[in-house]
Amino acid sequence: MDFDLTKDQEDIRKAAREFAEGEFPEIAQECDQQEKYPRELVTKAAELGFIGINFPEEYGGSGYGYLEKCLITEEFWRVDPGLGSVLISATFGADMVDLYGTDKQKKKYLIPLTKGEAVMGSAITEPDAGSDVAAITTMARKDGSDYVINGNKTFITNGTVASYFAVICLTNPDNPSRHRRHSVILVESDRPGFEANKLHHKLGIRASDTAELYFKDVRVPKENLFGEEGNGFYQFMEFFNRTRIHVGAEGVGIAQGAMEKAIAYAKNRKQFGKTLSSFQAIQFKIAEMATRIQAARNLVYEAAFNADKGKLDHKLTAMAKWFAGETGVRAAEEAVQIHGGYGYMGEYDVERFYRDAKIIEIYEGTKEIEKIIISRTLLGK
Repeated sequence: MDFDLTKDQEDIRKAAREFAEGEFPEIAQECDQQEKYPRELVTKAAELGFIGINFPEEYGGSGYGYLEKCLITEEFWRVDPGLGSVLISATFGADMVDLYGTDKQKKKYLIPLTKGEAVMGSAITEPDAGSDVAAITTMARKDGSDYVINGNKTFITNGTVASYFAVICLTNPDNPSRHRRHSVILVESDRPGFEANKLHHKLGIRASDTAELYFKDVRVPKENLFGEEGNGFYQFMEFFNRTRIHVGAEGVGIAQGAMEKAIAYAKNRKQFGKTLSSFQAIQFKIAEMATRIQAARNLVYEAAFNADKGKLDHKLTAMAKWFAGETGVRAAEEAVQIHGGYGYMGEYDVERFYRDAKIIEIYEGTKEIEKIIISRTLLGK
């Protein structure tokens, strides 16, 4: 088994690190404190080829795979999770287009994303339906050659900045199977009846835009349907089995960044006449962080490698997302602990990392959902 990256992959990693280290530090605090979405940063990242790197070249991408996107994700989140979230989620929902869209849909919706001309979102969660996707009630009713959509969504990434969304809607309410009642329809944000209200005061990733969406008789053509009607639940399950790999890379990135900041602080901070790094208690913390990070990275890379080979492993993806997310949270917590009182203060990056880390254990499938997937696969249920 070869654990070495190719020269192309090393170059991608290096380029992502240089971009993040050059662009993020100057605006990270401001975007966090002001809940400011850095649209110009998305455009700049797109110009350098970081947005949509895994999409086919004919649709504006670079034709790379999940592993290459993981490398970019890890480096971005290592420098600043909030800004990393903005850039990685600029195409959130585009995998749905890539997987199930027609050639016409791919050209129409993927190319503007890779050019930085548009941002995309996925509208899934509702006030009464989070992990239970089959319980979604936003309705898309057929009316001639259109769908008319009514309902609302919450906690939607890119809610007020996206040009279009992949929206899961109830289209076949009378189907006896609750998993065959939904469809995924693309909805442009400029359609009459669509409204987005930004949510404020999030714990973390405050640079990332999050909103509630409202659909009031929003009319879209049937040609905006992805794939076949009634397959929406299974389409999004497949979608998540892919995007969760990159969420795992987020966990690895934030853990790596937190550990590096903890090491730098421990080498310089003195207590009782010695640097913190000379104390065995601190050494053990660093050793445990490094070991978990390496294990999480291996899980994420293997999941990405398998996906790139066309052997998507749902169990492995769930393991990678859960373990890497937990690793990110633990590493950020330990980094704050090592910083002591200073780690609790906003001018130190580890305070922000600590707040940003928790979301990885929640979105795109909570850690409890990941454990259900793992156990059901093992137990044959």
